[in-house]
Amino acid sequence: MTKLALFGAGGKMGMRLGANLAKTDEFQSMHVEVSEAGRAAVREVYGVDCVDADAALEGADIIVLAVPDTVIGKVSHGIIDKVKPGAMIFVLDGAAPFAGHLPDRQDVTYFMSHPCHPPIWNDEKTPEGRRDYFGGIAAEQGIVNVLVQGPETDYALGERVGKAIYAPVARSHRVTLKQFALLEPGLSETVNGSLMKVLRMAMDEVVKKGVPYDCARDFLLGHMNIMGAVMFDQHQGVFSDAANKAIEFGIPVLMKDDWLRCFDDDEIAASVERIT
Repeated sequence: MTKLALFGAGGKMGMRLGANLAKTDEFQSMHVEVSEAGRAAVREVYGVDCVDADAALEGADIIVLAVPDTVIGKVSHGIIDKVKPGAMIFVLDGAAPFAGHLPDRQDVTYFMSHPCHPPIWNDEKTPEGRRDYFGGIAAEQGIVNVLVQGPETDYALGERVGKAIYAPVARSHRVTLKQFALLEPGLSETVNGSLMKVLRMAMDEVVKKGVPYDCARDFLLGHMNIMGAVMFDQHQGVFSDAANKAIEFGIPVLMKDDWLRCFDDDEIAASVERIT
């Protein structure tokens, strides 16, 4: 059986991944956690004891680093001398490898897999699926994978790990490391996160001016649903002339003329540097 060492097993992501690893017999999972609270959580939830790093790394085929981006460099450099040749170091985000924080060792594979999270429009049939907004519990989601370094034959193994830890998975996408940086932090956080924050600020302003909260929320979320469905090819429809005119005049008020520069190479690199 493929031996998998899960570092950060008692953290937020580690507990999520551990729950899905417990559902599969594809991997022999070894849990590593530095905090006493985290070790207790793993023991309580999964009924297994965490092991020390050396025991987990001995003969490990896959090392999953479920730790924050800010410490991936430190953790990976701390264990790299104990990783066997041909093993795979598996990270959950592209920031650390993009920033060059992983150790320079050519005889190991570096693989990244990140969840898309369940889409706004889906066909979930159960209440659990409809309420699984993050993913990895009951709602299907896509995942995005990068073979950062290593033989092409290792891609299938990395994808298998991604499908296991983020299950249930509907679609699996392969991109380059640079393309992933455009997706995150570029598209998903810098642009989407900022605009979502602006939408909430706008709703709060309307409420401050006297519109009841429930009314403003229903109105905004409903319009986000239909307008988003049309804009993102989920529904074949058109906006009214009045809506098109409001959008035409609204964009210059809300957006700087050069806002697309957030996808320029130097801007993406600076954004990644800030979070690592």
